[in-house]
Amino acid sequence: MPSRRNVLKLIGGGTVLAATATGGFLHISAPSKPARAPWKKAGQYEELRRWCLSYALLAPNPHNRQPWLVELQGDDTLTFYCDLERRLPVTDPFDRQITIGCGAFLELLTLAAAQRGYRLNITPFPDGEDFTTLDKRPIAQVEFVADPEIAPDPLFAYVLDRRSNKEVYKPIDVPAEALTTLAQTGNVFGTKATTIGDTELATKLRELTRQAHLKEVTTPDAMQESVDLMRIGAHEVTANPDGIELDGPMFTAGKWLGLTTPETMGDPETYAFKEGVRLYEAMALSARAFGWITTPDGSRVAQLNAGRAHVRLNLKATELGLGIHPWSQALQEYEEMSSLYDEVHNLLGGGARIQMLFRIGYSTPVIPTPRRGLDAHLV
Repeated sequence: MPSRRNVLKLIGGGTVLAATATGGFLHISAPSKPARAPWKKAGQYEELRRWCLSYALLAPNPHNRQPWLVELQGDDTLTFYCDLERRLPVTDPFDRQITIGCGAFLELLTLAAAQRGYRLNITPFPDGEDFTTLDKRPIAQVEFVADPEIAPDPLFAYVLDRRSNKEVYKPIDVPAEALTTLAQTGNVFGTKATTIGDTELATKLRELTRQAHLKEVTTPDAMQESVDLMRIGAHEVTANPDGIELDGPMFTAGKWLGLTTPETMGDPETYAFKEGVRLYEAMALSARAFGWITTPDGSRVAQLNAGRAHVRLNLKATELGLGIHPWSQALQEYEEMSSLYDEVHNLLGGGARIQMLFRIGYSTPVIPTPRRGLDAHLV
């Protein structure tokens, strides 16, 4: 089998060849295009609700689970549910992060509707809510109402360009004016957004987020939850356009050579695991600015509102040419994370519930995250 060094020499951008053990070459594809087709199909539906939903399904969400189910009713109504098979029971035991992702979905739906001259009457949790777990009851009832007074939201222009940028950020300070604009954009729906530049507090957050990631990947059940959702190589990403995509020629070659597999990614003794830790450490330490979103309480509606605020802030960051990367490990409510959970709330919470923590900065552009497509979300 070729050495890792020789494999890396053969891997470049786009389509590559990897050396085989017999001296031949294996053709390895570029990142999966079918998995990203929904980004191009957005807005290509005639029926109003489907048109709007094709944009909503591009919302950010934890581990890219895309846990959204929609039942269309009549001509102007839909009921929105959580797909209970797509929760994260280990790292998100109370479904808080999943609910935030549902809020982001509803906000993009709202922006898309306004673009067509409609406002949405959203009734959250019409049959009640349970803080401990989501269940079969709907997340929201949504009615589309034609409104000649409604104006398109300028943020809609950035929906197709929005990303969660997980690259190492450049050593460039984010201007104070940009940070202020981001905070103002996130101060909606009763949430409070705060941003800081490269201050002493940011130094503490760099170390805290590094430790939180390390705690997650060294907690066996938490790490296994991520490993089970890894899609390694273009073939897997195409077959399952969700979860944690490890897409592109390097991962395809690594999988074929046995260097990048679910087993190696979850084993702390392997090169693949250690490289993953190293990369996330570099990402954490590269942050030159941070932001967080708080709510007065931890209700389900507050979680939805945090998701709505976050995606608006993410869209504004896109307009400003900035990268946003949610860094939620320290906010997770499982036992092993409790000390870091308390630390981050003591540091930033001020008695409020921190719903989102993210780094902000300048980075190289990234391609869209895979999406399952509209049909997968309709019931």
